Amino acid sequence: MPGPSTELVQQLYRTPPDRFVAARDAAVADARRAGDPSTARQLARLRRPTVAAWLVNLLAIRRPELVADLVELADELRTAQRELRGPRLRELSAQRRAVVGALVAEVRKLAAAEPDAPPAGRLPLAEVEATLNAAFSDAEVAEQVRAGRLLRAASYAGFGEVPRPQLRLVTGDDEEPAEEDRPARRPGAQRARPEPATRTDRAAPGTDRAASRKDRAAGRAEQAERAAQRAARAERARQRRALERELALAQADQKRVEAELTEATGQERDGVGVLDGIEAELAELERRRAVAEQDLSRAKLARRAAERAVTVARRRAGEVEGAIEALAAEEGDADGGAGAAD
Repeated sequence: MPGPSTELVQQLYRTPPDRFVAARDAAVADARRAGDPSTARQLARLRRPTVAAWLVNLLAIRRPELVADLVELADELRTAQRELRGPRLRELSAQRRAVVGALVAEVRKLAAAEPDAPPAGRLPLAEVEATLNAAFSDAEVAEQVRAGRLLRAASYAGFGEVPRPQLRLVTGDDEEPAEEDRPARRPGAQRARPEPATRTDRAAPGTDRAASRKDRAAGRAEQAERAAQRAARAERARQRRALERELALAQADQKRVEAELTEATGQERDGVGVLDGIEAELAELERRRAVAEQDLSRAKLARRAAERAVTVARRRAGEVEGAIEALAAEEGDADGGAGAAD
């Protein structure tokens, strides 16, 4: 059986510590139900990380490119420490402080995005910073950080990698050649008594040793130069990757704002068209209002004329009715007088 997948292990190690055991046991149960006891045993051996280690693992899993930069800078810093290159060491130390500060800030942002993470005030950021600094000094810690499977925070009290130079005390006595450089002794050579060496013969080994020391010094200088060249290439490569990432982000931002500009331009054009339409409608409504006001004025004049005509007609009708009544009264009086005469 191949064992648990990298994705499953990363999923477990980016799970908050208070839920790690439950998630791991569920993965073990799934492996057993799938008939994979080997994977189940390997999963069961995974241990819960501390909160600080979980935060470092979260950084390695979510932002592996940042951790890769840290590991690369740590290699350069340890190389400069071993070779005792002061100016380069000071430059890399300044970069280390900047990188660690940026990574701690990134850890804070990643934790804020996790729903089950502790509150910001309870995050062990000091332990996270100590672990990242330890990664600069210890290659094994750096590898654990890069793998995203750290179980507990690490710390380092010193600075840089502990140098282990291979030194030997040099005295005024002649150096003894290395075992492999000694000439093979012939049988009976121990019994043969060497002839007294002349001053020239005694001086020759010292000259050879001086030349050998010069050769070794030249070789160390050449190695240091090659290491410096490798470090410079690595630094340029790191800077190139950083610039390429910045360029990709800048290009993405450019595309985004250009799309927003295109959308805003279209919305502006649509708004101008709508406004023009509304203004045309308003002009038409104003025209219709003016016509309606004129019609209303004419209607009012016509109503007033009609009212006056009605008043005149009513008065005339009343006058006619009065005249009719008067005529009827006269006729009645006339008829009464005629009957009396009869």
